[in-house]
Amino acid sequence: MTRLRLLGRQIRAEHRAFWRNPASAFFTFAFPLVFMVILNTVFASSGGAGAIAFYTPAIIAFSMVNAGFTTLAMSIAIARDEGILKRVHGTPLPTWTYLLARVVLSVAMGLALSAIVAGFGAVVFGVPIPWDQLPLVVLTLVIGGATFCALGLAVAGLVPNASAAPAVVNAIALPLLFISNTFISIQDGILVTIGNLFPIRPFADSLQALWNAGAGTFDPFDLVFVAAWGVAGLLVAIRTFTWEPRA
Repeated sequence: MTRLRLLGRQIRAEHRAFWRNPASAFFTFAFPLVFMVILNTVFASSGGAGAIAFYTPAIIAFSMVNAGFTTLAMSIAIARDEGILKRVHGTPLPTWTYLLARVVLSVAMGLALSAIVAGFGAVVFGVPIPWDQLPLVVLTLVIGGATFCALGLAVAGLVPNASAAPAVVNAIALPLLFISNTFISIQDGILVTIGNLFPIRPFADSLQALWNAGAGTFDPFDLVFVAAWGVAGLLVAIRTFTWEPRA
C-alpha cells in the first residue's frame, strides 16, 4: 500500500470515529453558532451593523483555533493517558500517518465549521460571503488551521496528564482569544501589542480584512507570521511529544 493511500485510509478511520460520538459531533458544530448568536445579540445593539459584520470572521477564527488547537491538544493528551497512543505506536502503522491524519481531520473540521458559520452569518445576519476573495480565504484558513494543529501537538507534549489538559489548554487559548480581536474588538492599547506577538491576532485580522473592506488591508506578512508560529510549534512537538502515558 502506498503512503498516500495509507494516509487516506487512516483519515477515513478518524472521520468515522469522530461521527460515532454524535453528541460530541453535534456540539462541535453547534457551539460556534450559539456563541455567534449570543455575541451578536449582546453587542449588535451598541455596535450596529459593524458589530454584526465583525462577528462572522471573528467566530470563524475562533472555530479554527478551537478545532486545531484546543480540541486536538486535549484529545491527544487524553488518548496518551488512556494508552491509545501507546497501542498505535506498537502497530505497523507509521506514527507520522496517525498524527497527520489527526491534523488533516482537525483542519477539515475547521474548514467545515468556517463554511457553516459563513453561511449562517449570510442567511441570519445578512453578512455577505466574500466570494471574490475565496482563494485567499481558503489559504488563510488552511495555514491557520495547520499552525494551530502544530501548536496543539506541542502543548499536548507539554501537558503532564489528561486531567490537566483542559485547564492548561484553556488557560492558553481563552486569554489570547479575548485580546486577539476575536471575542471583542480591540484596536489600540497594550493588549493589541501583546496580541500581535501571538498567531491568533494576525490570523483574525486577516479574516477581518477579507470579510470587511473597512477592517483594514490584507497583509500577506500576517500569514507568514502565523506559519512561522506553526513551524516553531512543530519543532517543539518533535522534541516533547511522547507516546507513553506519563507517571
